[in-house]
Amino acid sequence: MALGNCLQLSTTCTRVGAVQCHHTFSSKEKLNFPTFNKGLKKSALSFSSSSSPFGYFNSTTRKSLFVCKAREALDEVQVVTDSSWNSLVIASENPVLVEFWAPWCGPCRMIAPVINELAKEYSGKLDCYKLNTDDCPNIATQYGIRSIPTVLFFKNGEKKESVIGAVPKSTLSTTIEKYVE
Repeated sequence: MALGNCLQLSTTCTRVGAVQCHHTFSSKEKLNFPTFNKGLKKSALSFSSSSSPFGYFNSTTRKSLFVCKAREALDEVQVVTDSSWNSLVIASENPVLVEFWAPWCGPCRMIAPVINELAKEYSGKLDCYKLNTDDCPNIATQYGIRSIPTVLFFKNGEKKESVIGAVPKSTLSTTIEKYVE
């Protein structure tokens, strides 16, 4: 999920028989934030737009609910499969890190948080994926994966390097630095 879809705004009308309205704003739209006369100063809410689809929010008839989906959006490691391999890994313009793992693998569970941290740290510079070797044995066989966890690094669709085992974060960071710009 892209950060452009992070913020959702839901206005719920509180009158009897009223309808609930939902609208997901893109990153290109501006929001019209109301003041609710509950200690919020107008200057604290500096966003404005006359093109808000809901007009002015009246705090006596509507209440607003803001839901940030940033936790989902912030570069957690995504799953890659046989069917998405070429489009996500081989065709990527960014360098790619792929963790080969399985749910029953203890060392894989140990390294997973490290891979998540690296995905966040190198956001925009590195694409990070994980491939379940039980679900996608063809890709694992194609790249000679005989032990998990194994982390492969790709650049311009070409396998550059592999790191085998639950290694420290510094080992993976050093390898990543070779391929990111």
